Amino acid sequence: MAMLNEQEAKKIIDKVLSYAKADETSINLNAERTGNIRYARNTVSTSGEADNLSLAITSIFGKRSGTATINEFDEISLEKTVTRSEEIARLAPENPEYMSLLGPQQYSKSNTYSENTSKINPLYRANAAFASIQPCINKKLIAAGYLEDNTGFNAIGNSKGLFGYNKVTNGNFSITVRTADERGSGYARQNFTDASRLNTKAVTEIAMNKAIASRDAKELAPGKYTVILEPEAGGELLQLLINTLDARNADEGRSFFGRKGGGNKIGEKLFKENVHIYSDPFNIDNPGSPFASDGRRQEKISWIENGILKNLYYSRYWANSKGVNSLPSPSGFIMSGTNQSQSDLIKETEKGILVTRFWYIRAVDPQTLVFTGLTRDGTFYIENGKIKHAVKNFRFNESPANMLTNLEAVGKPVRISGNMIPPMKIKDFNFTSLSDAV
Repeated sequence: MAMLNEQEAKKIIDKVLSYAKADETSINLNAERTGNIRYARNTVSTSGEADNLSLAITSIFGKRSGTATINEFDEISLEKTVTRSEEIARLAPENPEYMSLLGPQQYSKSNTYSENTSKINPLYRANAAFASIQPCINKKLIAAGYLEDNTGFNAIGNSKGLFGYNKVTNGNFSITVRTADERGSGYARQNFTDASRLNTKAVTEIAMNKAIASRDAKELAPGKYTVILEPEAGGELLQLLINTLDARNADEGRSFFGRKGGGNKIGEKLFKENVHIYSDPFNIDNPGSPFASDGRRQEKISWIENGILKNLYYSRYWANSKGVNSLPSPSGFIMSGTNQSQSDLIKETEKGILVTRFWYIRAVDPQTLVFTGLTRDGTFYIENGKIKHAVKNFRFNESPANMLTNLEAVGKPVRISGNMIPPMKIKDFNFTSLSDAV
């Protein structure tokens, strides 16, 4: 992969702009090297690595725009691609909501890149897989896992003088462990920027323990229970709530954050006082890009504070029409927690259910944010502050908004899927039926 530095990326963008004849021109240049290894039934099945360097050119005439892409970088090819994007733009219909491109911006540096991750090679992946598979073989368990690492950069520029450059590394390891009789299942995952933090053996041992403990699950009647959601489970539902923080959908009455009769709920107390959710691209444990795809700066933003909705994200058009500042959607979010561990939350629970993971979540009602889905890979009954036994899986019908209203306690956040999520203790979580799946 051609891992271009900032000066090399700007040189290509400036070359493209020198060919442009449109009213406005914007450019996105990015590269990514993606490597992976996959295994099932304790045997590696696939591994590989792919590189790509690509350029997208968007030309604008008035309110008409057209985009062309290319992965060849000789001067003739670049000029032809500019011409092609301009031809497409002239044929395109007008966009009545088009906003003129941003001018120069000042971007702070974010710690999204790690040399350790950029140096991952096939041998590293093989050793990481072996460290996960061998403990399962030793205990006669069955492992299925996947490790993927990404290294690249993103550069943006336009004819108004805007330019941004950011290097990125990211990795994700997930593992499912089953007992040989297929009556127990456990899952665990680790997301990282710096590969030095990856420990596939430790992550696998978590999944192994869940698999062994989830055998001989007992049936428990559906109903409303106090639950402790591991970060993996809680993060899945929180992401669904964050996805609906769009101001236009709220103002037009299409989301939970809209008022009946119009407008949104910014400034209203919607959740418990201990709910604090923000985004921060400069957070050391969960870094993100300092700019959005349209060039807007990403900054530290509070979305929910003391249970009060503080902000919604706006497209530039909708912000302009409402006369407010435009906020881009966050690339990742952080839910504040405490120094309590998940074990501490369990010790403080008289009766409840520990949910390690959800599966097959689907929307039921967007305006109330009700979703349905299943527990999976280890669900356990808590009594007198201890895990007593595994229970059969449930189907749930629940809203992450209702979940945050019933939030009783939170623990220490961990990184899950590019977000920081704490374990959460929630009362009256609605389980509607049983599921025989493990």
